[in-house]
Amino acid sequence: MFLRELISQGWQALMRNRLRSVLTMLGIVWGLASVVILLAYGQGLGGSVLHAFMNMGNNVMVMWPGQTSMQAGGQRAGKKVNYEYEDVEAVRDQVPIVRAVSAESTSSFGYKVGTRVVSIQTRGVELPYGQMRKLVLEDGRYFNEGDFADHRRVVILGYRAVRKAFQGAPGVGQGVNIGGQEFEVIGVLRNKIQDSMYQGPDNEDGFIPFPVFRDLKQVRDPDMIVIQPQAPELNKKALAAVREVIARRHHFDPRDDKATPTWDTIEDRAMINAFSIGLQAVLGLIGAVTLAVGGVGVMNIMLMSVTQRTREIGVRRAIGARRRDVIWQFLTEAMTLTGAGGVIGVLLGVGISLLINATLPQLPSAVPLWAVVVGVLVAMSVGLFFGMYPAVKAARLDPVEALRYE
Repeated sequence: MFLRELISQGWQALMRNRLRSVLTMLGIVWGLASVVILLAYGQGLGGSVLHAFMNMGNNVMVMWPGQTSMQAGGQRAGKKVNYEYEDVEAVRDQVPIVRAVSAESTSSFGYKVGTRVVSIQTRGVELPYGQMRKLVLEDGRYFNEGDFADHRRVVILGYRAVRKAFQGAPGVGQGVNIGGQEFEVIGVLRNKIQDSMYQGPDNEDGFIPFPVFRDLKQVRDPDMIVIQPQAPELNKKALAAVREVIARRHHFDPRDDKATPTWDTIEDRAMINAFSIGLQAVLGLIGAVTLAVGGVGVMNIMLMSVTQRTREIGVRRAIGARRRDVIWQFLTEAMTLTGAGGVIGVLLGVGISLLINATLPQLPSAVPLWAVVVGVLVAMSVGLFFGMYPAVKAARLDPVEALRYE
């Protein structure tokens, strides 16, 4: 009851000077709107960067053959490492903390459709590759075990590759000549937003079963090996175990990372997450500075209110009001002012973010719920912080001197 009366009195005091209250509130409104907008775009930008990066694969590591830099087992440093298909089988059989592994080789082939021939980079891959590298189909189907066992000449085309080959016509079910052999298009990838890649974007590529790739190129061994650990936090252990297996087969020191250069997307994800958090912190700080400026305005207005209401304070003290009652009165006014401004500012910030997101989808924003809640609480805290000095000053006024104030 006491709190409700204080809020009611505070609101009435603010309404007696509406123009001054509105102008003061504008600083809080704009400050909170700035905080919400900046946090929304910080989170949206960080999320879109992470999404585009992680579209390369689902917690995968890619290993290429390199050259030894350490002597081991009587072998001199500088020995070139060439992967064998048996390396892939050994990793699959001997490293239980690896969820999936796939051989991969890449080459450019001429795709003949009718009388047209276009060059499309083609990847020979194994069955687990699709889920490892996030190959999501828009049309058709993914490979099955029979495609590999029977060496079926089937191909999956990227979003832009199918348009390049068929000039906008549907590709699934169509025939295409690749390397002098007839293939059937069994699937087309969904358009993939991809900022991170190796050997080019998946949208531009074709994918065929690894045994068929070996038949076309007359090779048996992979250019690279793609692995996926059982859990992201096991990436370093999985990589060490895989290197141990390959090093044992090729007679090099397993600590020699130059023998098997690796791209660990799990480590990169942690770096991008740190970048996103840092970006939000910087943008939030910029918004907080704007909010602090509004807080200074609140303090100035409250000091002016204390001066103008000196006689009123004297009357309250004379009829029995305690110092803490006066402090609570002015604190309530300041917190009511900033709380109302905070709610309006948060709603304005959310509205602007949603409007820009709808009209300019290339500028992603994501308003986090915690930012809305924290925004209102921060606004109230600003009122508490910047209203404290005027409230204490009012409480310390001598009642007799206050009553004599003109």
